[in-house]
Amino acid sequence: MKLIFATHNQHKVEELKKIVPQGIQLLSLEDINCREEIEETGATLEENAKIKADFIKYKYGLDCFADDSGLEIEALGGAPGVFSARYAGDSKNNADNIQKIWRELEGLPHPVAQFRTVIASSIGASDSLFEGLVKGHLIFEKRGSGGFGYDPIFIPAGFTQTFAELGDAIKNKISHRALATQAFLKALAHLKS
Repeated sequence: MKLIFATHNQHKVEELKKIVPQGIQLLSLEDINCREEIEETGATLEENAKIKADFIKYKYGLDCFADDSGLEIEALGGAPGVFSARYAGDSKNNADNIQKIWRELEGLPHPVAQFRTVIASSIGASDSLFEGLVKGHLIFEKRGSGGFGYDPIFIPAGFTQTFAELGDAIKNKISHRALATQAFLKALAHLKS
């Protein structure tokens, strides 16, 4: 089965390729020659995920899914949330985003945060939403070389290492994206049976 993941983010594609079962061939927007940048104009993660899935379904007629993820920090009222990728500006610079968060949280020990992913799927005539959530806290140093985005400063609850230190084997079981993907794959298996 071929399934389109409506993203240009190769980090996300590689992460999910390690999660989906072998019977599913995961294709990115690059693989279907979609070079357009789908504008994320939604006010929520749910809206942005749906915008991307709908765009591919209507333009290409292909079964697909899309995600939107965000880091939600309690002390910042849930920010950066839907603006996580471009928190410090449209350049989507991870280092700048982290620096901005550190400035805003200065003096606050172990700020509580959560990563949240919403997947919107459009398979056949069925449209669905799936959520994955992992709680934890932030640190004021970058640790680890794995992952991307805010992974080097986020420690999930129950662990002492950041997402960037945990390695793919653990992260791909407990992360927000992994949990949302697992819920999606479970529903997909039911749809296809």
